[in-house]
Amino acid sequence: MEIIHPFARPMYVMLKPAGPFCNLRCKYCYYLEKEKLYADSPKPFMSDQLLEKFICEYIEAQTSPYVLFTWHGGETLLRSISFYEKALKWQRIYARGRHIDNCIQTNGTLITAEWCQFWKDNHFLVGVSIDGPQEFHDRYRLTVTGQPTFHQVMKGIELLNHYGVEWNAMAVINNYNADHPLPFYHFFKEIGCRYIQFSPIVERQVKRNDGLCLAPGTQEGGTLTDYSVTPRQWGDFLCTLFEDWVHQDVGEYFIQLFDATLANWVGEAPGVCILGKDCGHAGVMEFNGDVYSCDHFVFPEYRLGNLHEQSITEMMYSPQQHHFAQLKSRQLPRQCQECPYLFACHGECPKNRFVRDKYGMPGMNYLCQGYCQFFHHAAPYMDFMAEELRQNRAPANVMHNYNP
Repeated sequence: MEIIHPFARPMYVMLKPAGPFCNLRCKYCYYLEKEKLYADSPKPFMSDQLLEKFICEYIEAQTSPYVLFTWHGGETLLRSISFYEKALKWQRIYARGRHIDNCIQTNGTLITAEWCQFWKDNHFLVGVSIDGPQEFHDRYRLTVTGQPTFHQVMKGIELLNHYGVEWNAMAVINNYNADHPLPFYHFFKEIGCRYIQFSPIVERQVKRNDGLCLAPGTQEGGTLTDYSVTPRQWGDFLCTLFEDWVHQDVGEYFIQLFDATLANWVGEAPGVCILGKDCGHAGVMEFNGDVYSCDHFVFPEYRLGNLHEQSITEMMYSPQQHHFAQLKSRQLPRQCQECPYLFACHGECPKNRFVRDKYGMPGMNYLCQGYCQFFHHAAPYMDFMAEELRQNRAPANVMHNYNP
């Protein structure tokens, strides 16, 4: 009998094996304060029993033959290699013919030769958090005692390269490095990083009864943190960096936001949730089994349940998560609906949609001005590259065959 799968879209749940706990105290980190939610936990580490249960259910919940496990933090390397060896063992046991991939995000300060050999042997993709050259990185990415971390991270990257581990960079754009897009970008080229992800930091401080200090997305009000990037900074940063990339590096250096924008330009799934049309298919599970709607919505009001009490499928396809998924499109204000670039960003991430549009409607993205500035600047190039793709030609032709 043919089996009909009820869920058409992929489902991801990011794992937090050490919860929000970290060996650093990056000043802009949105996740460190989640420790307050688990202040009573004697040991903030995921148990072997819970790990096996999650791996079994997560694989079974997938409708695709390809399954991606994403290990995130806090700091993932606070767990030992033996913990991840157990995860790989259970992945093999429960795979039942599916292809399993693993990616792990780290701040880079705890990377050793042993870690690199493990990742190389088991084909992990490693994401390293680094905010550009030393002056930019050490501005906010500090140890518990306030010491800089750039040299530690660079030693980790040298080890990754030495062992041939596949890795990419994850950078946060803040009020400081946003003013220096070219030194920022050229640094990554100089260290041989060909895959670059970056995201703007936008956080607000509020008063809550649960001890948390940051505002959840879509909630209006609060005081913008001083490390947050402004809309104008974000727009200038994207335009300047794009201008350098589109004339020299298309097809050689891969910048996630630009690739995702081009995907939307040709009507394909962008591969990054913030620019997708829909939301809600990427949850997060804490070390104790608590599942939340999204990594940026780890607040009590967005808790879906606990794996000890409900299955992954029940939580990720619950009415509560369905409602969360619909917020992105349902709460688009009038100005967004009238925007010629709606197809390119779909209102971007709900966590940044806390201001009102020109008509006074809520749900406008704080960074809208910056995104519109970028889309307007990039549009002629995107049009050209999109047509090249439709004609089965390389988008990199934009560097030689297009003159605006």
